[in-house]
Amino acid sequence: MNPPESIIIKDTTANPAPLGLLAFGMTTILLNLHNAGLFGMNTVILAMGIFVGGMAQVIVGKMEWKKNNTFGTVAFTAYGFFWITLVGIILMPKFGMGDAPDAISMASFLIVWGVFSTFMFIGTFRLSKALQVVFGSLVILFFLLAIGKLTGDPTIEMIAGIEGIFCGASAFYTAMAQILNEIYGTVVMPLGPVKK
Repeated sequence: MNPPESIIIKDTTANPAPLGLLAFGMTTILLNLHNAGLFGMNTVILAMGIFVGGMAQVIVGKMEWKKNNTFGTVAFTAYGFFWITLVGIILMPKFGMGDAPDAISMASFLIVWGVFSTFMFIGTFRLSKALQVVFGSLVILFFLLAIGKLTGDPTIEMIAGIEGIFCGASAFYTAMAQILNEIYGTVVMPLGPVKK
């Protein structure tokens, strides 16, 4: 009896990464406009954190899993749940669900995410330069935010906000570059070489 023939299925699904990068980038920009002092914490940030930065990225993480992309799965799913968790940290105390975090616990939260992001940044060394900028600036952002929380220095928090706007903008750029480069079949917006 002969073994069954192998069937090769070609993946013709769209690249979900630009959606995840846009979700991350736009939400990061809005939060850091707040951190830079342009406006207060309000429902614009909270809603973006739940639905766009949160849910959209988690969905993209699931899509990346289907595409056998471990890095994309971990990145989008983790950062999606980061946003949902951050909104929970802000809202839960208002509903009597635990105490609001003090400076040390909030800084610890940010440092843990900074360490995670450092390892993800190392992973981008085999990816495009654009993603290296996104993750490198994200590492800096988390540690600046943690220092700002620990010191209570509004200048550091403002600097973190400005750096966070850059981080979000770099993710936005990377997403748009992936979309436009695919549509036009040429490099419209450079991403930098992909390491092999």
